[in-house]
Amino acid sequence: MPGAVGLPSLVGMEPHTHLHAQELKKDLDATLRARGELGPEYESALVDSFVEKVDTQVRRRLAEQRLAEARGPGAVPGAGSFGERFGFAIVTLVLAIPLSAVAVVNAGLTGLLISWAGILGVTFAHTRPRPTTP
Repeated sequence: MPGAVGLPSLVGMEPHTHLHAQELKKDLDATLRARGELGPEYESALVDSFVEKVDTQVRRRLAEQRLAEARGPGAVPGAGSFGERFGFAIVTLVLAIPLSAVAVVNAGLTGLLISWAGILGVTFAHTRPRPTTP
């Protein structure tokens, strides 16, 4: 029955697209089984339910494509806007001053170096590109 219902071939698809196609195939199989169990009087409701699921998948993919196009070809996912990065930099510097003072008073130069290593670690973790979710 593969290919009989017009589902695209899964060969050469991206992994997340492959998962969506597998979900739709499972939904279609469940719909066909339910139609066999419930009879033709429920066919319209079952078809409407399946079409709604397909429509949701299509809308999700279109939204993902539009978002990717809006970011542009060279955009780094998760990098944030200028305002977000600038705000993060200001907050980091404002919090770094008292943190540095506390570190120096309590642990001297070693405390200062450790606190700034932590500040830099948080900054690098925040600016690192985040993986996209399917």
